[in-house]
Amino acid sequence: MTSTCGTHACGCGSASASDSASDQAEVARINGVALHAAGAQPPGDMLRQRACTELLRQQAQRQGLLAEDDAPGLDGATSAAAAQAIERLLEQALQVPEPSEAACRRYHAAHPGFGSQGERAHLRHVLFAVTPGVDVSLLRQRAERLLLELRCADDGGPRFAEAAGEWSNCPSGAQGGDLGWLTPEDCAPEFAREVFGSQEVGVLARLVHSRFGLHVVQVCARKPAQPQAFDQVQASIALVLRQQAWVNALRQYLQLLAGSAEVEGVQLDAADSPLVQ
Repeated sequence: MTSTCGTHACGCGSASASDSASDQAEVARINGVALHAAGAQPPGDMLRQRACTELLRQQAQRQGLLAEDDAPGLDGATSAAAAQAIERLLEQALQVPEPSEAACRRYHAAHPGFGSQGERAHLRHVLFAVTPGVDVSLLRQRAERLLLELRCADDGGPRFAEAAGEWSNCPSGAQGGDLGWLTPEDCAPEFAREVFGSQEVGVLARLVHSRFGLHVVQVCARKPAQPQAFDQVQASIALVLRQQAWVNALRQYLQLLAGSAEVEGVQLDAADSPLVQ
């Protein structure tokens, strides 16, 4: 019986061999080099990124930029030497021309808001802070009463400053609630959504909610986003176009490498190939 089982005649050993063969078949490889450990199942995007990196690592070896004994880890990690070799490989292989002024002008015409200085608003507010233990219902009632009072005030603004000094839980209360000129990026996102993107001026008709509490907000003035002249953004546009050209060149290069490689267990589409990080 021992010799029979040892030759897998009983079937117990053959099942193990079948499992092993299945594990081997499920391992994705580039030219026979495994991209992950047997039994592991990296997400699709991660697997494609590893495959692209391995294509470049092997090409760097073929170009003599990386030692033949360099090997990737089964966790997708590459050595520092491999990372440097890939950078040198791409510097040699990807010839990206400088974008012309005409191309930059076409991009600027198609993207008139590129580099524009954002909308700004001169704001004042009275903050009713929501703190632990506060009765939110009573706090809201107090804020709504003040909101109605300030919307009805017809004094040109002094009453708002007095109310901010009396009620606001923000340090700006000492300056009449004045926050100065702000952009959406200067504010909490939920506050910015309520205040920016409209033409409202004066005390807003609603309480503005934020992570800090309830705000009575006065928009003193607004300045719309200001588009930038071509000369002011030409250098930035050139960087964008150069990066786009580099990405396209990399995708084409990876397509060529994949076309001449033995690719197993991973789908590589040139149009969707992930970039090497």
